Order: sequence, then C-alpha cells, then structure tokens
Amino acid sequence: MFRTFRCIVMRDLTLAMRRRTDVLTTLFFFIIVVSLFPLGVGTDKETLRHIAPGVAWVAALLASMLALERLFASDHADGTLEQMLLTPQPMSVLVLGKVFAHWLLTGLPLVLIAPLVGLQYHLSDTSIGVMMLALLVGTPILSLIGAIGAGLTLGLRGGGILLSLLVLPLYIPVMIYGAGVVSASAIEGSDLQAYFSILAAFLVVALVFSPWAAAAALRISVE
Repeated sequence: MFRTFRCIVMRDLTLAMRRRTDVLTTLFFFIIVVSLFPLGVGTDKETLRHIAPGVAWVAALLASMLALERLFASDHADGTLEQMLLTPQPMSVLVLGKVFAHWLLTGLPLVLIAPLVGLQYHLSDTSIGVMMLALLVGTPILSLIGAIGAGLTLGLRGGGILLSLLVLPLYIPVMIYGAGVVSASAIEGSDLQAYFSILAAFLVVALVFSPWAAAAALRISVE
C-alpha cells in the first residue's frame, strides 16, 4: 500500500509540474489577497497585527478551495479514475495519496511564504513561527475535507459553487482555531497548547475518516 501511495503522489506531482500554471495560480492568489488588505485598511501597525491572523487564514482557505475542483476532474475526464476504482488496492489509500499531493502543491507553499505575510503585517517572530506551525497543521485538514466535497460534486455542472457550499461550513472551525492561536501568541501568558491540541484532533479525525468518505463519494459519482 505504501508503494501505491508513493506512486500516486509522484504521478500527481509530475503532472502538476507539466501544468505549473495551476500551481502558481493558487500561490499568487494567496499573495494577492494578503497584499490587498494593507492597501485597503491602512498602514497602522496595530491594526495590521490585529487582522493578520484572520486575513492569512481566509486567504489560505480560499486558495485551497481554488484547486479543489481539479483534484479528481482530470482523472475522471480521461478514465483514470475508473481504473483506480478497479484496482485491488484500497481506494482510500489512492485518495490519501492524491490529497497529500494536493497539499504539497497548495498547502505547503502557503506555509513557506507565511513569514513574508508576517513581515508585511508587522508580526513578531514568535507570532510568525506560530502562524507557520498552525498552517502546517491546519492546511492538511482543508485538503482532506475538500476531497470529500470534490468527490461528491465530481462531474456536476456548476460543481464549483456546490463544492464551496459543502466545504465552507466544515472549514470554519479550522479557520477559527488556526487564526485564534496566532492572535493568542501576541498575548503574554496565553495557553497555545489548547489551540494546537484541537487542531491536531481535527487533523487526526480528518485523516481517519476523510479518505474513506471521499472514496465512497467517488464511487457514487462514477456510478
């Protein structure tokens, strides 16, 4: 199963490198969104520090959703998805491989450029580190939850709008705690462990149930 997982990940990464525009679109979208807020709100440092966690997480959420519709679409269009459903390997492992590749292409770059966001919003070094760690734990949850919605809306006309309606309510708790831990890091004596414990619990639950649910959704969509 590990060999199958690695094969799916490497395949999706290779295909993504041939279509670099899709990957760069997500990254530039995140950069543009976080850069527009200082222009509209102003240059007051305290105001920017106050809104930075929410802006970063809303931008990360929207950037993750931008690539969700393409998660299974190309495989469905060329018939690869039907072949995956016929393989003896568990479909949940194949889905997990595709979700991991999606996170490497959309979530991990957001974690790496988080320091630039922190500098733009005048965050302290501690807050920047906390933001990177929160995004590192939280963005995989967005990809895992989004895979369920992508599977349910596969092949539907106007599926992008329906996908947004399905996954946005499930994204909200992750966004609240992800932004909350960054805000709490600026308050001396705040307990950050509680925030990270909840985010880690979300991640564990998503890792256990999302691949199975997404695999079931794909079977329904294909049939």
